[in-house]
Amino acid sequence: MTPCSEQGPLRHLIVAKSGPMEQVMPNNDEIETRSQGSVPHGYILGAGQGERLIHYRDGGTIFIKVDPLSGSNNFGLGTQQLPKGSGIPVHRHLGQDEAFYVLEGAGIVTLNDAPHPCERGGTIFIPKNTWHGFSSPDQEMVLLWIMVPPGLDGFFRETCSRPGEPRKQFTREQINAIALKYGQEFR
Repeated sequence: MTPCSEQGPLRHLIVAKSGPMEQVMPNNDEIETRSQGSVPHGYILGAGQGERLIHYRDGGTIFIKVDPLSGSNNFGLGTQQLPKGSGIPVHRHLGQDEAFYVLEGAGIVTLNDAPHPCERGGTIFIPKNTWHGFSSPDQEMVLLWIMVPPGLDGFFRETCSRPGEPRKQFTREQINAIALKYGQEFR
Protein backbone atom coordinates (compact mmCIF):
# COMPACT_ATOMS: atom_id res chain seq x y z
CA MET A 1 0.00 0.00 0.00
CA THR A 2 1.32 3.41 -0.89
CA PRO A 3 -0.09 6.52 0.77
CA CYS A 4 -1.09 9.33 -1.56
CA SER A 5 1.53 11.57 0.03
CA GLU A 6 4.18 11.22 2.71
CA GLN A 7 2.10 13.45 4.98
CA GLY A 8 -1.19 11.74 4.02
CA PRO A 9 -3.59 10.24 6.54
CA LEU A 10 -2.63 6.64 5.80
CA ARG A 11 1.09 6.84 6.56
CA HIS A 12 0.65 4.80 9.76
CA LEU A 13 -1.14 1.82 8.27
CA ILE A 14 0.35 -1.56 9.02
CA VAL A 15 0.92 -3.72 5.96
CA ALA A 16 0.99 -7.42 6.74
CA LYS A 17 2.20 -9.89 4.15
CA SER A 18 -0.24 -12.71 3.51
CA GLY A 19 1.23 -14.90 0.83
CA PRO A 20 1.07 -13.21 -2.56
CA MET A 21 -1.53 -10.70 -1.34
CA GLU A 22 -1.08 -7.88 1.14
CA GLN A 23 -3.40 -7.14 4.02
CA VAL A 24 -3.71 -3.55 5.15
CA MET A 25 -4.81 -3.19 8.74
CA PRO A 26 -4.97 0.09 10.64
CA ASN A 27 -3.50 0.15 14.13
CA ASN A 28 -5.82 1.00 17.05
CA ASP A 29 -4.81 4.68 17.24
CA GLU A 30 -5.47 5.10 13.53
CA ILE A 31 -8.91 3.46 13.81
CA GLU A 32 -9.94 5.82 16.61
CA THR A 33 -8.59 8.91 14.85
CA ARG A 34 -9.95 8.12 11.40
CA SER A 35 -13.40 7.01 12.55
CA GLN A 36 -13.97 10.54 13.86
CA GLY A 37 -13.74 12.16 10.42
CA SER A 38 -13.11 11.62 6.75
CA VAL A 39 -9.83 11.05 4.93
CA PRO A 40 -9.52 14.30 2.97
CA HIS A 41 -6.81 13.12 0.58
CA GLY A 42 -8.17 9.67 -0.26
CA TYR A 43 -6.05 6.59 -0.82
CA ILE A 44 -5.30 3.89 -3.36
CA LEU A 45 -5.53 0.15 -2.73
CA GLY A 46 -4.39 -2.65 -5.00
CA ALA A 47 -6.46 -5.72 -5.84
CA GLY A 48 -5.17 -7.72 -2.86
CA GLN A 49 -5.22 -4.86 -0.39
CA GLY A 50 -7.74 -3.86 2.23
CA GLU A 51 -8.83 -5.52 5.43
CA ARG A 52 -8.82 -9.24 4.61
CA LEU A 53 -11.28 -11.57 6.35
CA ILE A 54 -12.30 -15.20 5.91
CA HIS A 55 -16.05 -15.79 5.77
CA TYR A 56 -17.49 -17.83 8.64
CA ARG A 57 -19.83 -19.90 6.46
CA ASP A 58 -17.94 -20.82 3.28
CA GLY A 59 -14.29 -19.82 3.83
CA GLY A 60 -14.40 -17.28 0.99
CA THR A 61 -12.18 -14.20 1.13
CA ILE A 62 -13.65 -10.78 1.90
CA PHE A 63 -11.78 -7.50 1.51
CA ILE A 64 -13.19 -4.39 3.18
CA LYS A 65 -11.82 -1.52 1.13
CA VAL A 66 -13.84 1.56 2.16
CA ASP A 67 -15.81 2.05 5.39
CA PRO A 68 -16.02 4.40 8.39
CA LEU A 69 -12.72 3.06 9.78
CA SER A 70 -10.89 3.89 6.56
CA GLY A 71 -12.39 7.35 6.16
CA SER A 72 -15.90 7.16 4.69
CA ASN A 73 -18.87 7.56 6.98
CA ASN A 74 -21.18 7.58 3.95
CA PHE A 75 -20.69 4.19 2.27
CA GLY A 76 -18.94 0.85 2.47
CA LEU A 77 -17.21 -0.97 -0.36
CA GLY A 78 -15.45 -4.29 -0.63
CA THR A 79 -15.21 -7.61 -2.39
CA GLN A 80 -16.58 -11.03 -1.49
CA GLN A 81 -15.50 -14.36 -2.95
CA LEU A 82 -18.20 -17.04 -3.19
CA PRO A 83 -16.49 -20.41 -3.64
CA LYS A 84 -18.07 -22.91 -6.06
CA GLY A 85 -21.14 -24.48 -4.45
CA SER A 86 -21.66 -21.69 -1.91
CA GLY A 87 -23.82 -18.61 -1.72
CA ILE A 88 -25.29 -15.84 0.40
CA PRO A 89 -28.55 -16.80 2.14
CA VAL A 90 -31.64 -14.72 1.39
CA HIS A 91 -31.68 -11.62 3.58
CA ARG A 92 -32.52 -7.92 3.52
CA HIS A 93 -30.99 -4.68 4.76
CA LEU A 94 -33.47 -2.61 6.72
CA GLY A 95 -31.92 0.81 6.14
CA GLN A 96 -29.28 0.41 3.43
CA ASP A 97 -29.25 0.29 -0.34
CA GLU A 98 -26.77 -2.17 -1.81
CA ALA A 99 -25.23 -2.67 -5.24
CA PHE A 100 -23.07 -5.48 -6.59
CA TYR A 101 -20.83 -5.73 -9.62
CA VAL A 102 -19.78 -9.24 -10.68
CA LEU A 103 -16.00 -9.16 -11.02
CA GLU A 104 -15.49 -12.85 -11.81
CA GLY A 105 -17.57 -15.93 -12.47
CA ALA A 106 -21.31 -16.39 -12.71
CA GLY A 107 -24.20 -17.54 -10.58
CA ILE A 108 -27.76 -16.84 -9.55
CA VAL A 109 -29.07 -13.81 -7.66
CA THR A 110 -32.48 -14.15 -6.02
CA LEU A 111 -34.28 -10.83 -5.89
CA ASN A 112 -37.71 -10.77 -4.21
CA ASP A 113 -38.03 -14.56 -4.55
CA ALA A 114 -37.25 -14.53 -8.30
CA PRO A 115 -33.98 -16.13 -9.46
CA HIS A 116 -31.95 -14.28 -12.11
CA PRO A 117 -28.67 -15.31 -13.75
CA CYS A 118 -25.74 -13.00 -13.13
CA GLU A 119 -22.32 -13.09 -14.74
CA ARG A 120 -19.05 -11.22 -15.01
CA GLY A 121 -19.72 -7.56 -15.78
CA GLY A 122 -23.28 -7.67 -14.43
CA THR A 123 -24.67 -5.11 -11.99
CA ILE A 124 -27.29 -5.78 -9.34
CA PHE A 125 -29.06 -2.98 -7.43
CA ILE A 126 -30.92 -3.83 -4.23
CA PRO A 127 -32.97 -1.10 -2.51
CA LYS A 128 -33.35 -1.26 1.26
CA ASN A 129 -35.85 -3.83 2.60
CA THR A 130 -35.53 -5.98 -0.55
CA TRP A 131 -35.03 -9.72 0.00
CA HIS A 132 -32.01 -11.03 -1.91
CA GLY A 133 -29.40 -13.77 -1.95
CA PHE A 134 -26.76 -15.36 -4.19
CA SER A 135 -25.70 -18.85 -5.20
CA SER A 136 -22.64 -19.94 -7.15
CA PRO A 137 -23.45 -23.59 -7.91
CA ASP A 138 -21.08 -24.21 -10.84
CA GLN A 139 -18.14 -21.87 -10.38
CA GLU A 140 -16.53 -19.39 -8.04
CA MET A 141 -17.98 -15.89 -8.15
CA VAL A 142 -16.34 -12.68 -6.92
CA LEU A 143 -18.56 -9.70 -6.16
CA LEU A 144 -17.78 -6.04 -5.58
CA TRP A 145 -20.29 -4.73 -3.02
CA ILE A 146 -21.26 -1.15 -2.25
CA MET A 147 -23.51 -0.27 0.67
CA VAL A 148 -25.07 3.10 1.50
CA PRO A 149 -24.91 3.89 4.38
CA PRO A 150 -22.23 1.45 5.56
CA GLY A 151 -22.94 -1.45 7.90
CA LEU A 152 -21.92 -4.64 6.13
CA ASP A 153 -18.33 -4.01 7.20
CA GLY A 154 -19.29 -4.29 10.87
CA PHE A 155 -21.23 -7.51 10.28
CA PHE A 156 -18.22 -9.02 8.49
CA ARG A 157 -15.80 -7.97 11.24
CA GLU A 158 -17.96 -9.57 13.91
CA THR A 159 -18.66 -12.82 12.07
CA CYS A 160 -15.56 -13.46 9.98
CA SER A 161 -12.00 -14.39 10.98
CA ARG A 162 -8.65 -12.93 10.13
CA PRO A 163 -6.40 -15.13 7.97
CA GLY A 164 -4.72 -17.82 10.04
CA GLU A 165 -7.38 -17.78 12.76
CA PRO A 166 -9.92 -20.60 13.08
CA ARG A 167 -13.24 -19.93 11.39
CA LYS A 168 -15.90 -18.72 13.79
CA GLN A 169 -18.91 -20.95 14.40
CA PHE A 170 -22.43 -19.61 14.98
CA THR A 171 -25.93 -20.95 15.44
CA ARG A 172 -28.67 -19.55 13.25
CA GLU A 173 -29.98 -17.61 16.24
CA GLN A 174 -26.56 -16.07 16.91
CA ILE A 175 -26.15 -14.98 13.27
CA ASN A 176 -29.63 -13.46 13.25
CA ALA A 177 -28.89 -11.50 16.44
CA ILE A 178 -25.60 -10.19 15.02
CA ALA A 179 -27.26 -9.33 11.71
CA LEU A 180 -29.96 -7.25 13.45
CA LYS A 181 -27.25 -5.17 15.14
CA TYR A 182 -26.17 -4.09 11.65
CA GLY A 183 -29.65 -3.56 10.17
CA GLN A 184 -29.82 -6.92 8.42
CA GLU A 185 -32.39 -9.72 8.65
CA PHE A 186 -32.15 -13.30 7.35
CA ARG A 187 -35.14 -15.42 6.38
